[in-house]
Amino acid sequence: MSLPSGPMFLDDEHGDSLAVEARIPRIDRDQSMDEDEGKATVELASIMTTTSNPVSPGPSSPPLDQRIQDFVPPTRPSSTPFPQPEPRNTDFRFLSSSQGSLMDLDEPELADMLAVPPAGESIGMGLNDLPAEIHECILDHLFGFRVSPKSKSSIMRWGTALRHPRRKELSELSLVSPAWRILIQERLYRHIKLKATVASLRDSFTYFSAHPHLRPYIKHIEIWFPVFQPKYGPLALSNANTLPTVTPDGLTNASYILPIDNCSLEEAFYFVAECFPEVCVLTLEGGERKKAPKVKHWIDDGRSRHEIVEPRLKVMPKIDSIRTLICKGQWNLIRGEDDFATITSALPNLKEWHGSYSKPKSKSYLTMAEVLAKPMRLTTLNLCIEADYRREHTFPPYFLKVQSRVHFCSRLALAAASPSLEHISYTGRVCKQFFVDLMARQKDPRAARLKSIDLTVKNCCRQVAHWNESGASITDMNFIGAFEALVLAGIKALGKLKAVEYLRIRFVDLDSPVPPLNPYFLMHNGWCSGVWSDAIIAELNRVRPDARFEELSESFGVVGITKDGRMTISPDFPKSRALSLKLSNYALLHNGIAIT
Repeated sequence: MSLPSGPMFLDDEHGDSLAVEARIPRIDRDQSMDEDEGKATVELASIMTTTSNPVSPGPSSPPLDQRIQDFVPPTRPSSTPFPQPEPRNTDFRFLSSSQGSLMDLDEPELADMLAVPPAGESIGMGLNDLPAEIHECILDHLFGFRVSPKSKSSIMRWGTALRHPRRKELSELSLVSPAWRILIQERLYRHIKLKATVASLRDSFTYFSAHPHLRPYIKHIEIWFPVFQPKYGPLALSNANTLPTVTPDGLTNASYILPIDNCSLEEAFYFVAECFPEVCVLTLEGGERKKAPKVKHWIDDGRSRHEIVEPRLKVMPKIDSIRTLICKGQWNLIRGEDDFATITSALPNLKEWHGSYSKPKSKSYLTMAEVLAKPMRLTTLNLCIEADYRREHTFPPYFLKVQSRVHFCSRLALAAASPSLEHISYTGRVCKQFFVDLMARQKDPRAARLKSIDLTVKNCCRQVAHWNESGASITDMNFIGAFEALVLAGIKALGKLKAVEYLRIRFVDLDSPVPPLNPYFLMHNGWCSGVWSDAIIAELNRVRPDARFEELSESFGVVGITKDGRMTISPDFPKSRALSLKLSNYALLHNGIAIT
């Protein structure tokens, strides 16, 4: 006789506790049934208690084994490349083991391998075992991040970009390890500065010939030409115990004469071409002094007329690796169109030119007017002719001389219209004619590559009826009107200069009572700030509809009247940068309102 098999008598989960086994004696069966009834009563009470309390967490989750058995993986679609899962081999073995036995964590050798050493015990790694990137990060943290010589030079100061001020401390760290010695030598020799004398170049050539592994580290070399040298008198050369007399200017009895040991540009270029194969930036500093001598370009320049010199073909040595040329004290280096052509003939791959003058003079404008009129293959032009950042009450005589001979703004526009030029930065005198001529030379707006224009205005050249109408300050409405015309012309030029994304026109006056009121206009990434008027906003909406002003303020600040009847203005931004400057408000300053 078989037992019934209905669901009432069979339970997969509780079959052992509820099923009746016929082979067990009745007494034992009664005892087991009593125990089962007790267990069932306890389970029923727990279930009733759990369901009757809504705050209780509810019944516990089923065992893990049950969940794994109940889970059925979904069927893989037939469109998959492998409809049937491949069986994975879970038999992990040691590849280096000769017997190929299974991995056993209880083995003593493997336990020693996976054991973590105590905190005080060394793991056998040193500083030299770290990756090179970690060493670079450590040195960058200590001495600042290095600037790549191929980065955008228009936003950096090339005089200190690749040069570390803490060179002594940096050199001492080269003794830490051989790895640090190489990394620190790269930082120390990235930017070197040499005196442009024959003796200095000879010593440098000897040094780098003895240490050839340092030559590829040089990326920026700076060569400065002395404009005077001391000549000591007999008192300074004597063995007297008394100290030489020093004047308040710091001068002794030594006299200063013109240098006699300066090298020529031809010799300097020979030195750079032979010693430094990977130099990218070249700085030439001509110096400044009264009646300063011009730097010799050729070896045989400056020789006596009575000396017999065999005629030779003058060709500058080529330095193919130079991409950036920086000229400081440019008047002593370039005094004509031929001088600039001689220097650029040695740099066939020149892309950036940064030129600055120590003192403003008429010859600087006239020389640059000749140079800028010639075709250029540059991508970046940075020219600084006047950088004193001081207000002036009228045009100086040297500029009146320039104005009578050439309009410099037109020559500057000729250089800006070069097909290869992408960035131009200029500091000096400029007016709206610069943008007018620049637009006239843009025949195909789609071919224009100019991306950024940065103008720092010393003054706006203009025709005036009286000498006192040519000043430059925030209280001179003639200058404010010329500055507004310059900004309007620049915005109008954006209609043809489609690639221009950055336009800045600013006037810097260090003597201003409130520097934030110095007028400026900035457009960058579609956002504008600075001076505005109804005409400026209308023109901006026409040529660049997507451009917007960050803020439009109607006043400079609070206007009040003092006890003595004077009108005063308290700016809303006494120290912070102003985002909105309405041009009509400058008339209040022109009428004599005091700024507090």
